[in-house]
Amino acid sequence: MKTKLSVNINKIATLRNARGGNYPDVIEFARLAQDYGADGITIHPRPDERHIRYADAKALRSVVYTEFNIEGNPIPKFIDLVLSVKPEQVTLVPDDPNQLTSDHGWDTIKHKDYLIDVISEFKNNGIRTSIFVDPDLKMVEGALATGTDRIELYTESYASEYAKGHKDIVKRFAESAKLAHELGLGINAGHDLNLDNIRFFKENVPYLDEVSIGHALVVESLIYGMQNVIGMYQNKLKD
Repeated sequence: MKTKLSVNINKIATLRNARGGNYPDVIEFARLAQDYGADGITIHPRPDERHIRYADAKALRSVVYTEFNIEGNPIPKFIDLVLSVKPEQVTLVPDDPNQLTSDHGWDTIKHKDYLIDVISEFKNNGIRTSIFVDPDLKMVEGALATGTDRIELYTESYASEYAKGHKDIVKRFAESAKLAHELGLGINAGHDLNLDNIRFFKENVPYLDEVSIGHALVVESLIYGMQNVIGMYQNKLKD
């Protein structure tokens, strides 16, 4: 199974916002990423709009011809945005408004009823749902009860331990993916994946539908060029 690559363009928006104006243009970068071979575009708008803005999400809808994935904490403003834009996928992330970046998955048992309500609203509008979870079998089991279509494995711990040479960490992710598959859930993954660690993850974590990569891909593109980097990822994600 080919694992799809969704390119997160938040960091492109961060560069734009650092200088004001519209350079670099996130809409043009979304077009380029797809033309270069990306299977989808991911954005993660936050309430303070410090990178991707809500207006960007609406503008991107008309240019994303692959798969549009919008991530975020399902506060009312975010829910309204997603229902307005109608991306192919929404990924629910338990972010605190002041968080620098995502740093944990959902407690799918504690927040079960809340997630059921939010997920049902998205699914009733024809939007595939995914929820951020840590590689914890109890949290994966809990995800099934929420009604979600997929889980997204939060891979920061994998990336951190892999960089230290502790590759056995991948077993936790493999076990979580196997259980999710047995339960009928799709499997996505993301956070701190890069050109160095993605192939090992792909080789050892089965049933991987999609990875979302942003920060590392943009940094690597400064060195190798975005077209080359997207091709490099696609090569590493092949079976």
